[in-house]
Amino acid sequence: MQTFDFEFESKYSWFLLPLGVRHGNSFVAVGDDEFHAKFGRWQIRTPLSNIVGFQRSGNYKWFKAIGIRGSAADHGLTFGSSTRQGVCVRFAEKIPAFIPGLWAHPGLTVTVADPDGLVAALEAAGVPAD
Repeated sequence: MQTFDFEFESKYSWFLLPLGVRHGNSFVAVGDDEFHAKFGRWQIRTPLSNIVGFQRSGNYKWFKAIGIRGSAADHGLTFGSSTRQGVCVRFAEKIPAFIPGLWAHPGLTVTVADPDGLVAALEAAGVPAD
């Protein structure tokens, strides 16, 4: 299993600490059969076979990226600790709604410190890039 830590920009720690998100309890892991993203007390687990693509992105506006964010535009979910860079992972079967009763999420963006490593792990698992 490969594990990737989130990149934490210190200027946004004030926003993440009350959510309980910090180094040591936030990571993304790619195993033989599973994708696991943990962001403080929140987590997403899905089989690797449920991932249908991924895309690098970055240079986010802080108010759209820091914390746990849902997008009204595409219904994606973000676990964000940095504005610099991230990887958006798309799912065949949507992951459960972050807020019960709202829409399920077709994708998850994670702001890991090593997006190249995460991309390489996904490619090695046979996930195609978008």
